[in-house]
Amino acid sequence: MPKNTKATSKKVASKAAKTLTKSSSSKIAKKLAASALSQKVKNKQTGAELEDLASRVLKSDKYNPDTKELAASVLSQSNKER
Repeated sequence: MPKNTKATSKKVASKAAKTLTKSSSSKIAKKLAASALSQKVKNKQTGAELEDLASRVLKSDKYNPDTKELAASVLSQSNKER
């Protein structure tokens, strides 16, 4: 399996940290934020379950732009072979 060479940017990591501390953030936003923060290190990559969740968030109209940005970051760090 190829290694992930991408890492979460400072901008997205900051947004993820804010998302985790906001009581108004949805469970899905918090799950994506946690994944994005865990991928601040280059050798981590998104698992299949989170890839599916991030993909569904990006396709849906019900999520706000911040949640979609977290989903895009998480998805960009997925396993290329899946």
